Amino acid sequence: MVRPGKTAGANHLETIMQHSEVTTTTTMLTRRSAIGTFAAIMAIAGVSPLTASQARSEQNNGGMGMKHYAMSTRTISDAVNTGGLLVVAQWEAKDGQGDRIAEILDGFLPEAQKDPGAKLFLISRGKDNPAQFLFYELFQDEAALKAHQESAYFKTHIAEQALPLLAKRERAQYVLI
Repeated sequence: MVRPGKTAGANHLETIMQHSEVTTTTTMLTRRSAIGTFAAIMAIAGVSPLTASQARSEQNNGGMGMKHYAMSTRTISDAVNTGGLLVVAQWEAKDGQGDRIAEILDGFLPEAQKDPGAKLFLISRGKDNPAQFLFYELFQDEAALKAHQESAYFKTHIAEQALPLLAKRERAQYVLI
């Protein structure tokens, strides 16, 4: 695949991402296994996989549990049947930074949900370890993911504010087939 030249901003973002111990892999995933994986994540998060709702936050054992979507009434099957690029990311906050990251993500998520290339956006916080965060993002394609990462809201909330507060960040990309 040929990638166009990078801008100075893109180089800066890559530098920040490298310093947060980013791990990225790409794997082929069938629709059935994508739905199964998503259903398992939804079950862990305690969310019904049949329909998604508007963004909302709730208190959970003294910490904030997040259940956010970039969909309103479409089913999970609707989202994955048209294919796309699935990104699963795991974050771990530095000591004492979990609540601050949750606040940053609450500001980030409404903007991410408006992104025209995002088909699904779910962020969860660890129930047993509130320093851990799980992202499950479905984009129309690689161009939509790139546009998301180059957006002003991503650069502000994620690159500038959240990434410096992380002890660990891992990502894996899956192509729905």
